[in-house]
Amino acid sequence: MQDAIRVLAGECAVRYESDGRTERDLRGDVVVIVKPDDTVLVHDADGYQPAAWLTRPGVVRYTRDARGFRIDAADGDERLVVESATEHGDAHYPASPAGPPVGTCECDGTLVRDGGRVVCIDCRTSYAIPRDAAVVDEPCPDCGLPQLRVERGGAVTACLDRDCTPIADVVAERFDGEWSCRCGAALEIEADRGLHATCPECDASYRLPRGTVDGTCECGLPLFETPSGRRCLDGDCEQTPSAGGRDRNS
Repeated sequence: MQDAIRVLAGECAVRYESDGRTERDLRGDVVVIVKPDDTVLVHDADGYQPAAWLTRPGVVRYTRDARGFRIDAADGDERLVVESATEHGDAHYPASPAGPPVGTCECDGTLVRDGGRVVCIDCRTSYAIPRDAAVVDEPCPDCGLPQLRVERGGAVTACLDRDCTPIADVVAERFDGEWSCRCGAALEIEADRGLHATCPECDASYRLPRGTVDGTCECGLPLFETPSGRRCLDGDCEQTPSAGGRDRNS
């Protein structure tokens, strides 16, 4: 079952091996959790930490016989084997990302924020978003999905769905031709693995940093107020205090 957690319980023999040596050899009533990424966790009655585990193994084999279940997980030189002597239960449960709710999906399911994406916990539709984006309460006037607010030259608002109103289009509409290159030509906003301010005359290209424009650098390019301090649009400009650190987070 896709996106499901498997839960097994029983009196089990548990063996964890590393580099061919047995490092844990356990026996008892345990609950075994196999997560959607195949991580295997073996929990006993003590505390919150698993008694044994193997994170994202390359291979997980699950077999059954008259006595119950056997799980054999391996990753390189590591191996975790769980074999039941008496089985208490075996079930699958749906699993989805869990995060702060941020709106309603087109399927009427709940959208939650999970790091650099927003996911519907019902239909599993997923939208990639910049990690610095704020999800705002105002729904998109075109599709009804939540909108995002980011700072790219200034605060801009765009649709969660890139196929509707992407951030790149909003930034280009607002700042295309707004700033001048060192050569004097107007800079254009282009999207190519991130947002760039590019010059059609001298072919200069600068990755647009996170932040808002706050003045002009001595070199003639705009200055940005960013989470890491003030910097020139040109991350390698030597005429600003923060020179030498190129912003790679756009």
